[in-house]
Amino acid sequence: MIYPDPSTRFAKSRALFARAQGSIAGGVNSGIRKMELPVPLYFSHGQGARLWDVDGNDYLDFQLGQGALLYGHAPAGMADALAGQARLGVHWAAQSELEIEVAERLQRMIPSAERVRFNSSATEVVIAAFRLARAHTGKPLILKFEGHYHGWGDEGLVGFAPPPDRWGDAENPARLHPSAGVIREVLDQFVVARWNDADHLRRRVAQHRGRIAAIVCEPCLCNTGCIEPAPGLLATIRELCDAENALMIADETITGFRFGAGGAQAHYGVTPDLTILGKAIGGGVPFAALVGREAVFAKIIQGEVVHAGTLNANPLCLAASKWCLDTVLWHGPRHPEAITDLGRSLMRGLSDLAARYQVPLQPQGPGLVFHTTMLKPGAEPGAVFDYRDYVRRHHAPRWAHLRRCLLECGVRAIERGVWFVSFAHTATDIEEALRRAEPAFARHATEWKA
Repeated sequence: MIYPDPSTRFAKSRALFARAQGSIAGGVNSGIRKMELPVPLYFSHGQGARLWDVDGNDYLDFQLGQGALLYGHAPAGMADALAGQARLGVHWAAQSELEIEVAERLQRMIPSAERVRFNSSATEVVIAAFRLARAHTGKPLILKFEGHYHGWGDEGLVGFAPPPDRWGDAENPARLHPSAGVIREVLDQFVVARWNDADHLRRRVAQHRGRIAAIVCEPCLCNTGCIEPAPGLLATIRELCDAENALMIADETITGFRFGAGGAQAHYGVTPDLTILGKAIGGGVPFAALVGREAVFAKIIQGEVVHAGTLNANPLCLAASKWCLDTVLWHGPRHPEAITDLGRSLMRGLSDLAARYQVPLQPQGPGLVFHTTMLKPGAEPGAVFDYRDYVRRHHAPRWAHLRRCLLECGVRAIERGVWFVSFAHTATDIEEALRRAEPAFARHATEWKA
């Protein structure tokens, strides 16, 4: 097979990226986008499960706006909802009936959503959730888990991705932040624990007894290896929060609505005190929500905790969110069965290709979202169970090469190895994606050098 020449295949994207250096700091508006090889791509349009770049290349898209596009690209109903609201007004910095309608839908869908507040991004909601937890409990510390991502703020990234030489020992994981310029004192307000070790978690809580305001987690660790919770882990978090009079905070930025109308909390059978919602709640528009128990919202209701934002409950975003939530409800109680089946079919196909071309790739996850771990030489196969296990076994440079081969054959996954499936994907799309993937695997097997 003659492989596409990336120097010509992405010529317009290369030119635009070069042009962007003169005006946009670093050429991109989110640092992670510079990870895309061979060049950060520029896109012209998308439809359903497909996306087209400015050079005219088309992709079967499993990146889906980092998971926000549960509904696929450019769904007609959402476009109509946005256009209709745009003709009425895009921003009032005041109230509209739409915000009540969206809040009432969230109450209907998520049993723990007794009260709701809106923001423009999940990072803002994380700030609100941590502030509210400390005010509600009168305690200073937030316990979070290695590898879990809670926005890019000073608090959200503590302990997210420490390098192995700075992990700290297994009992006391380091409280590190990957960014310069962070307020150093913020790090002291966190306790970091390892994921999927309930006994270790109990010991960490005991070390800080009486000082923990909240335990926060991604119910399914989608940001690092797509690692589901071990049996009983979420119940242990709930138990410890109750015993410590601390809040359980579920960060469902990714899992919300993807795992069903009730999110991952309904899927796994746990009831948090507060839930962070983003991505699929807006379907690609900047929209997020904090939902939870009425009693926990008391400090916001009484005005003791500041929660503000000029664009909160923006009517344009509310119109999009109303359409998104109605779409999830329309799929009924069997959701996420269909996207789970499609995702598992894709996982099986990728596993078959990996075996055929002797590529040490193993998909992991529930299907509706999954990760492709590229095993290092000598690494044991099998499920990855926490962040440290992921770092020890995942061969990031080799995955980056295969990911580039897939991209150049028209299959787009996230740079860090995560794949999403949308309502717009069909069995035919999965079959075509695997047909496109085969020459990518063949190329990778031929070209890759350790």
